[in-house]
Amino acid sequence: MLELWIRYRKYFRLFLVLLASLTLLTIQHKRPEGRLLADGVAAITAPVQEAFARVHRGALGLWTTYLEWKVLRADNQRLSAEVTALRLRQLRQDELDSENERLRSLLALRERLGVRTIGAEVVARDWNGFTRGLTINRGRSDGLERLQPVIVTRGVVGRVVELRHGSAIVQLVTDPASSISGVVNRTRAQGVIEGVAGGRMRLKLAAREDGVMVGDLVSTAGGGLFPKGLPVGRVARVHVPTGLFRIIDLEPAVDLARIEEVLVLPRELAGDLGGAFSDT
Repeated sequence: MLELWIRYRKYFRLFLVLLASLTLLTIQHKRPEGRLLADGVAAITAPVQEAFARVHRGALGLWTTYLEWKVLRADNQRLSAEVTALRLRQLRQDELDSENERLRSLLALRERLGVRTIGAEVVARDWNGFTRGLTINRGRSDGLERLQPVIVTRGVVGRVVELRHGSAIVQLVTDPASSISGVVNRTRAQGVIEGVAGGRMRLKLAAREDGVMVGDLVSTAGGGLFPKGLPVGRVARVHVPTGLFRIIDLEPAVDLARIEEVLVLPRELAGDLGGAFSDT
C-alpha cells in the first residue's frame, strides 16, 4: 500500500484537489454556509491577487520605461553626433566665407593700388614683451627684398626685415624698434610714429603742434620706405607737451593680432596711395 502511495502520490493529490473543489462547489450551490465559506476564501485571496497584479503591472511598466529610455538614449546620442557634425561643418563654412571675404578685399586693394604686389599668408607670430613680428610664407625665392612694406586692406602692418628661402620675418609697426614718418590727416601735422613695448604706438610731434584730436587718422607721410597715404592708426590720447615734443598715443589701424593674409609692396614706391584706402 505504501509503495502504491509513493508511486502514484501525485495522482492521489490531484484527485484530492479535484474532490475538494467539487465539494466546495456543491456546498456553495446547495447551502448558504458554503457561499459564506467561498466568500471568506475570496476575501483572503483577493488582496493577494491584487497585490500580485500590481507588482506585475509595476514590473511591466518599469520594463517598458527601460526599453523606451534605451531608445531615447540612442536617439539622443545620434542627434547629438549629428548636431556636432553640423556645428563643425558650419564653423568650417564660416571660416571659408571669412577667408574668401579677406582675399576678395586684398584683391580689390591690389587692383586699386595699381602696382605689382605679392600676397602672403601669416604662418607664425613672434610676440613677447619687446619684439613684435610675423612670419609670412613668401621669401627670397618669391622675389621678396628686405625693407619692403607690408599692408592689409585697413592699413600698414610693417616691413620685411629678414629673408629666408621660402619665408620672411615682418617687423610690425608696434615693434619698439620701428619708426615711420607720419602725418595727421586733418591738421597735416607731421612727426614720427614709433612702436612702444606692449603692442602700442605713439606719434611724436613738435611741441608747437596743436589741434590734434582723439579719433584723428594718422597716415604715412611718404619720403621713406613707405609710400604716402597708408593708414597707420588713430589718435587715442593727446598728452601735454614736455620739452620739444608732444606725445600722442595711437591705436593701430590694423588689428595685428588677427591678420592672416597680407600684401607686400615694392620698395621705394612713389606717389600718394591714400586714395586706395578712402573707405578706412
